[in-house]
Amino acid sequence: MVTAKTYGLSPGTLLASENIPIPEKRPTVKEIIKITKMETFLVKPRWLFLKIHTNAGITGLGEPITEGRALTCAQAVKEVEPYLIGKDPRAVAHHWQAIYRHAFYRGGPILTSALSGIDQALWDIKGKALGVPIYELLGGPTRQRIRVYAHANTPQEMKERMAQGFTAFKTGPAKKRPARIIENKAFVDYVAEQFATLREAVGPDADIGIDFHGAISPQTAKLLIKVLEPYQPMFIEEP
Repeated sequence: MVTAKTYGLSPGTLLASENIPIPEKRPTVKEIIKITKMETFLVKPRWLFLKIHTNAGITGLGEPITEGRALTCAQAVKEVEPYLIGKDPRAVAHHWQAIYRHAFYRGGPILTSALSGIDQALWDIKGKALGVPIYELLGGPTRQRIRVYAHANTPQEMKERMAQGFTAFKTGPAKKRPARIIENKAFVDYVAEQFATLREAVGPDADIGIDFHGAISPQTAKLLIKVLEPYQPMFIEEP
């Protein structure tokens, strides 16, 4: 269960939507709900969360974050605040369009990240106001379960995660130093050998994805993709 501590809120507050108390008397469509306050919470090491308050006592949570730009995203939320204060939060699509289109310099990762967190929080409020999970407002659930992967970088870590029930993993390219723009055969072979030890540890029935983190040049990425092919990576991220 995600708790309030995760978000830097008061201890004991549960954040899972099905566990958040819904007011017994929910506002009707005709009743006025207004946004009264917007708060952002910086949580180490790199998270930013948003809480939108209303006059009806209903709050919504969102995550307006671009990795490494938490303070910038928080300021972007602050700049949107004058538009939202006093507005009805239930007009989610209208607010999305208004925020995205209102600026002369629209778009970009910071504004759209701020908008994403605001959008999440507004949907959260609307779902609570209607007393239904948000997925019901979006057409209902499509699945009851979803597969997840665990982060692991060594054979031992993967074996431990397998014991916990994981069957998919994500790792990075093992390297002794930062990659150069054009790498030599020793570098490429080392990455492949280390990935092979991971495949051997988990066997053929588990899946392993590898994330280059944008730190591998296209020239070297092409070589790595080729030598990793025999070990069938589940995916290659940010080559």
